[in-house]
Amino acid sequence: MNQSSQKKWNERYLKGAYGTRTHPSALLTEWLPKLQNSTNRSRAIDIACGTGRNSIYLAQHGWQVDAYDISEVALELLEKKLNTRELSIACFHQDCGDAENQNNHFVDDKYNLAVVIRYTNLSLIQNLYRTLKVGGYLIVEEHLVTNKDVIGPKNPQFRIPPKSLYNAAGKLKILSYREGLVKDPDGRTAALAQLVAEKS
Repeated sequence: MNQSSQKKWNERYLKGAYGTRTHPSALLTEWLPKLQNSTNRSRAIDIACGTGRNSIYLAQHGWQVDAYDISEVALELLEKKLNTRELSIACFHQDCGDAENQNNHFVDDKYNLAVVIRYTNLSLIQNLYRTLKVGGYLIVEEHLVTNKDVIGPKNPQFRIPPKSLYNAAGKLKILSYREGLVKDPDGRTAALAQLVAEKS
């Protein structure tokens, strides 16, 4: 566990960061209805889930969700939301930036869907490929390097260069790939790389 990252994110959530960001990713809401699944309750993994805006959306649409985050404070906030709703979400306190954790916790051929929204870690893609079932989907949205005035990290270390997400998809069949400025449902503008792919 990266203790400095854990402390940083715990402090942010304790101060109420992202408290108003309850809407799911527009990329997820656009694509979820298009995904074809043969089971009534498919399994999904939500990486760097935060307080669970995307996990909750998935569970509300019948998915069984494993929600991972480095911040136990964020997961506690998510669990409080679950106390008042009957949603199938299991919370896991893990550092998904750690390759050993990925190898230990990502079970082969387990999920129908993997979601990574605005968590910059291209090395995850290979292990998420492994944990997807054949016919499973990957939805990824990462902050893109830009000189525009947009929301998100100011440190370019936490943004990805153009085409890098596309290239990281490797063996996946790419269904959609976009880069550019995106208007969030709350009216703010982000520079994003957005990928939807399938394990065939």
